Amino acid sequence: MIFTALGPITAYRLLTPMWATMPTSGNGAAVHGGRANRAGLPALYLALETDTAIAEYQQLSSLMPPATLVNYTVTIDPVVDFRGGFDPANWDGLWEDFSCDWRKLWFSDKIQPPSWVLGDEVVAAGAKGLLFPSTRRPGGTNLVLYNDNLGPGDVVAYDPAGALPKNQASWP
Repeated sequence: MIFTALGPITAYRLLTPMWATMPTSGNGAAVHGGRANRAGLPALYLALETDTAIAEYQQLSSLMPPATLVNYTVTIDPVVDFRGGFDPANWDGLWEDFSCDWRKLWFSDKIQPPSWVLGDEVVAAGAKGLLFPSTRRPGGTNLVLYNDNLGPGDVVAYDPAGALPKNQASWP
């Protein structure tokens, strides 16, 4: 694995109204899992570009559901840097399958996605996150942060005016 330090950088995420009350929780990804986290493991998925955040939120839909774009300041060390993709000189062979269709494997085929095993390895190595190429936007970069490995101030949602709702009762 290749390790690096990040930050401070700005990252982005579109939040559904339900999760806008907890912009750094990672609980949404913990419900069913994500590309690099199995169900039960809180993980916050961010993008390094606004266009990537939009593409990741929209997924394959022709229409995009309502969302709030949130900026985050991220300062973390260490993070696994897989931005360059698979290279057998630097990565174990399983990394070649990181971009698998994890949803099909898990939900349709009932097979554990290899990307979940790789996420487990990243967490076990003590990394706070993983940088990887977006499968939804060519040239885009995603960053998954493992909430259980984060410390205070590692990731902060930018909300200087307090515009994000504080709880579900915050909605008018």
